Amino acid sequence: MPLVVYLAAFFAGAFLANSIPHLVKGICGDAFPTPFAKPPGRGLSSPAVNAAWGLLNLALGYWLLHPGLVAYDHPVPIGLFALGFIGLTMMCAVSFQRKHAA
Repeated sequence: MPLVVYLAAFFAGAFLANSIPHLVKGICGDAFPTPFAKPPGRGLSSPAVNAAWGLLNLALGYWLLHPGLVAYDHPVPIGLFALGFIGLTMMCAVSFQRKHAA
């Protein structure tokens, strides 16, 4: 299987995991860090920016998962998808825990 399939599966998981907090915060009307804040990733962006960033991550994750690119009948791409999803989820959880503790 080509390397691009493995990369697509991993990054699909990461993009889809990243879409969740931004969409939730955007829909709830709360400010939340995005790469467009000042400083990037630490400052707060408006709910509209978060909603847009969440939708972009959702679209990218969905696009990377489309059946022509990721083989659903092989365990390795599914495992890499899970690794990307879980990895980004845990990284964000630890990062935001430190931010809120400060």
